[in-house]
Amino acid sequence: MAARTERSALANWWWTIDRWLLAAIVTLIVFGVVLAMAGSPPVAERLGLPPFHFVHRQALALIPTVAVLLGTSFLSPRQTRRAALVVYFVAMALIIAALLFGAEVKGSRRWIFGVQPSEFLKPAFVILAAWAFSEGAKRRDTPGNILAILLLPVTIIPLILQPDFGQTLLICVVWASLFFMAGLHWFWVVAIGGAGFGGAFLAYKLVPHVRSRVLRFLDPGAGGGIVDTFQVDTALDAFYSGGWFGKGPGEGTVKRILPDSHTDFIFAVTGEEFGIAACLLIASIFAFIVFRGLLLASRAEDPFRRFAAAGLVAMFGVQSAINMAVNLHLMPAKGMTLPFISYGGSSLVSLALGVGFLLAVTRKRPGERFVAPAEFKELYA
Repeated sequence: MAARTERSALANWWWTIDRWLLAAIVTLIVFGVVLAMAGSPPVAERLGLPPFHFVHRQALALIPTVAVLLGTSFLSPRQTRRAALVVYFVAMALIIAALLFGAEVKGSRRWIFGVQPSEFLKPAFVILAAWAFSEGAKRRDTPGNILAILLLPVTIIPLILQPDFGQTLLICVVWASLFFMAGLHWFWVVAIGGAGFGGAFLAYKLVPHVRSRVLRFLDPGAGGGIVDTFQVDTALDAFYSGGWFGKGPGEGTVKRILPDSHTDFIFAVTGEEFGIAACLLIASIFAFIVFRGLLLASRAEDPFRRFAAAGLVAMFGVQSAINMAVNLHLMPAKGMTLPFISYGGSSLVSLALGVGFLLAVTRKRPGERFVAPAEFKELYA
């Protein structure tokens, strides 16, 4: 009887999950392993490590990644909210601990116990913000919108203190998209928009790190010329070197001098070894995930599921667009990974958590009762 129940639950999951979305995610994960073999050996050699050190670590990280992705996708909307609440508080506690006790890396305190907790904060924040906005949309007598507005500064202040302006920007953009979906009064649009511009201006004026990146982006000759733009210049050289169809796996030369070729600039390595055609293929997969997720969100009747799916897709799409734009020198460097492609255990597992949440809230739910797999075949054939 237990075996039959387990098989029924798995069959139920298979017939309710969006398999197109799942297939696109699995494709990106496979691409990530292949591209880790292309981009990480030069970095490992510079650090005196075995050539495939980062490839092995990436492969090991796939075990918890797949487990989290599949396990989270089984959750109901109520369980998704509860899981997000737990993850949010644990991540916030670890961020504060990193501020107090974490080691400083490149001027920031973002890591503790080998984990970057801000990565896990993002999907949990999206779920909680969607929950608050949806409650405000369903019942005007609840303080859902006020809680959603208060949630933003509570979340981004610790990130600013790290400092981590890339993650702060991403969270603000996703929150703004949910804010517009909630249909709040234009007074709040103007007020919060003004606060956002004011915060960006203060960051430019008061934080030397932010100001230098913006100035180097606007005027590459400022502050000494080519040394200041070495990363983006080398990334562009990698695209030029690869052409349309690339030099071939392992044949890249520009990648050997490209810093962070296995993380922030893995897209440039893709361009050199596999060509612009491969880059366009990867970009099209990201675009498919975004449009498919928005389509599924638009079909959801429950406001929470609609807001959560749209917010998670926005987070995924904006992060992808930022990384690719930085590689192409279309915006200042942000230190943001390319989802499921860049090396990084925290990034992989946190992205799996976010995509698992997305699969959970977009599952077909014809009713609360259990529906047999045969019935699903008739309904969704």
